Amino acid sequence: MVLALKYRPKRFEEIIGQDAIVKTLRNSLDNNRIAHAYLFSGLRGSGKTTTARIFAKALQCDKGVSSDPCETCENCVLANENRHMDIIEMDAASNRKIEDIRELIEHTKYKPSIGRYKIFIIDEVHMLTNEAFNALLKTLEEPPEYVKFIMATTDPLKLPATILSRVQHFRFNKIPERTIENYLQKVLINENIHFEDEALRLIVKAAKGSVRDSLTLLDQAIAYSGGEITLDKVVDMLGVINPEIISDIFKAIFDGNKKVLLKIINQIKDYDIESILDEIILYLKEAMFTGSLPLITMQRFFNILSDTRELIKYHSDNEFILSLMFFRMIEATKPHKIDDLIKNLEQKIDINAYKPKNLPEITKPDGEELFKTLINKIKEKDEDLGICFETSLKFISFENGILKWESCPDEECKQMFRRFFSPVIRPLINDVFGIGTQIEVIRCPKEPQKKEIPKPKQPQQNILNNKSEDVIRKVREIFGSDVKITKISDK
Repeated sequence: MVLALKYRPKRFEEIIGQDAIVKTLRNSLDNNRIAHAYLFSGLRGSGKTTTARIFAKALQCDKGVSSDPCETCENCVLANENRHMDIIEMDAASNRKIEDIRELIEHTKYKPSIGRYKIFIIDEVHMLTNEAFNALLKTLEEPPEYVKFIMATTDPLKLPATILSRVQHFRFNKIPERTIENYLQKVLINENIHFEDEALRLIVKAAKGSVRDSLTLLDQAIAYSGGEITLDKVVDMLGVINPEIISDIFKAIFDGNKKVLLKIINQIKDYDIESILDEIILYLKEAMFTGSLPLITMQRFFNILSDTRELIKYHSDNEFILSLMFFRMIEATKPHKIDDLIKNLEQKIDINAYKPKNLPEITKPDGEELFKTLINKIKEKDEDLGICFETSLKFISFENGILKWESCPDEECKQMFRRFFSPVIRPLINDVFGIGTQIEVIRCPKEPQKKEIPKPKQPQQNILNNKSEDVIRKVREIFGSDVKITKISDK
């Protein structure tokens, strides 16, 4: 039996790298908080289908719903042998039409035969058609009490939102390489096979986080190596470059040794160039995490790798592509900072010998001329307003964006300024003197008050006036204050 099937987990505690999901599912079983539909998503070989089978077995155990099934009852035995009548597995990649879903829905109408629940495990559920998803919606939302759905997919983004909202979604993480390596060591010890740690690490890297792929490659390595797994044999089996050669390549790049690089290129030119690029990326990834390469150099290397992948599409000569890539990496290690380039230029050019050309002097605009231009523009808008502006305001200066004038308007001009300053005068000032020009107004000094010249005295008239006043007073004393007196002026 192949290792992937022989060492497939049968219990929750045997699942590796998914501790959070396992804990959640076990607690839901022990506390009897079981949902009607689950969705397991993640990379291939991360344990989705295996977890679904263990969960289904735990629901069917004769001793009751528990995270620790007995493994001895009829339901557990049939579940372990994938022969349980009430645990129905369906591959949605090959049964993706609406007719297949209708048949599944028809099965939900009948109660389980021997188990507690009728459980449907739908693998690669994202492959179903839109019509099939729509047909499944109602049953998925309100299934019978004895029906449970467990769906698995590698691409949950392809599932409709209406499906995602009806299930409990568990996201399976990529399993760490160190965890897979420890797992493979236990398998090899149980199989009594000798191995080298470096060879095992190379197998794990090639599996890219998949336990199933790593066990398949391990099976292949055991068959190829004849019972003793070594690094050289794994390298030959996988058709990848020995990690030591990658180290030699980058040593030659940083030394700028093109001769050594050409010798290495001659050795590896027959390998699959995509696998070479993958090994280089893994090497740079480790170097980035350890901090052994400057970040700017790392960025240049990845740009070169990106260009190389594009070049592979149009050119099939591996020797040329590898030579171009490695020689560009040599150039990328050289300092190309602006400061370094300036220093190099300064060594070649005598800066002191350079004399700038005589440039014409830039004359500042005359403020008084600008003020005249402003008056003309105001007159173009309104003749009376322009005349009022010209006669009432006197230009003083224009410095640092401040326009200073003296203001001596009469009452009529004041009214015009209040009315037309914002809509007419201010925009023209911005146009002539510049936007943001500030205005400083100096009020016109008050004219000195004229002294009144005393009129010549008219003594005779004053005497008469004084006598008439005495006469009027005496008449009022004799005849009373109500007497009406008419004053006759002299002609």
